[in-house]
Amino acid sequence: MPDVSTHSKRAEFYNSSAWRELRQSVLQRDNYECQWCKAAGRVTTNAILEVDHIKPLEQFPELAMDPDNLRTLCKDCHNKRHHRMNYRTQPTRKKLKNKWEADERW
Repeated sequence: MPDVSTHSKRAEFYNSSAWRELRQSVLQRDNYECQWCKAAGRVTTNAILEVDHIKPLEQFPELAMDPDNLRTLCKDCHNKRHHRMNYRTQPTRKKLKNKWEADERW
């Protein structure tokens, strides 16, 4: 079980040759296709592909190298999955009907 308790330890894990070999085998297993896009009936081409831990690495370090806990996702789906890059994290702003509606009246 790898130590992934700190950012530097996780970087060390992701730079290991064992991880790189496993990552490549998962990409091949999944035919270099984003599994979420595929499930939604979309075809992703020329996308950056990432290997995602289904059960998070920080909470389940014992599953870090388990192929059954890994799947291929495109960068966009991986960002959505982890709520990065403002995916589903920013509240929608209410548009004002009149741009002066909230302004002070004299």
